[in-house]
Amino acid sequence: QVQLAESGGGLVQPGGSLSLSCAASGTILFINAMGWYRQAPGKQRELVATITRDDITNYVDSVKGRFTISRDNAKNTVTLQMNSLKPEDTAVYYCNADVYDLSTRKIYWGQGTQVTVSS
Repeated sequence: QVQLAESGGGLVQPGGSLSLSCAASGTILFINAMGWYRQAPGKQRELVATITRDDITNYVDSVKGRFTISRDNAKNTVTLQMNSLKPEDTAVYYCNADVYDLSTRKIYWGQGTQVTVSS
């Protein structure tokens, strides 16, 4: 069993910054890719950013230049630094991890953390 614990969500004004963190714990051999997704009310869940163990990153076009994803492999954590936030960024943000235990591979999701951008 693996758990993903998210933190850092909250309310911020347009143009402000917020940092989200996610820590994986449990039976883990290693984690391949980690990432962040988001879902606004009435919309599909959207990939925001991903990062490999070798720090290769990928971002959805709408956040390029504003968001930065990073990870600490020793601590099994991933962080999303969000700058120049817009109201359109308002959503529930979910952490994602591709986890290998001793014999299997499985995708895990966090419970989600609310990010609200409003003046």
